Amino acid sequence: MIGLKVNNNASKWYPVHTHAKAEKKAYEALTRKGIEAYLPLQKQLKQWSDRKKWIEEPFIKSYLFVNIKENELTDVLTTKGIARFIYFSGKAASIPEVQLANLKLLISSAVELEITEENLQPGEKIMIKAGPLKGFKGEIVSYRSQKQLALRLENLGYSIIIHVAASMIERY
Repeated sequence: MIGLKVNNNASKWYPVHTHAKAEKKAYEALTRKGIEAYLPLQKQLKQWSDRKKWIEEPFIKSYLFVNIKENELTDVLTTKGIARFIYFSGKAASIPEVQLANLKLLISSAVELEITEENLQPGEKIMIKAGPLKGFKGEIVSYRSQKQLALRLENLGYSIIIHVAASMIERY
């Protein structure tokens, strides 16, 4: 009998929970250690009493992603600013590479994004038919009384809300 070999030593993307407001420092510490990491950032206009300034804020507060082999979990946990891995069924949860690629595409697009911890219920399956996110698939949800597209990031407990006109989507 010939079986498929599973490469347990292949690197995977893992979501990592950081200490509060330590995402950027943790990211820098990981890269200094030679660990591949991804910290999704979004530009936001901040208002102070005397000025306004565009700054880059973490898109998902207290999270970043690392691409490591399973035997490197301890290297990440011993990095300053890292609090813990996200676990499901007793194992560190990994994220499929395609989901990270989709997140990078969303962050780089000119679409207005919002992130929520609200547990959104699945709805009608749709696909974006025009614009910079053409071909993206997701679910319609009712949120703040508007029809909007919600793309789930599995294993995170977050949903990404994308404000899209109804004319830009089609059922599939």
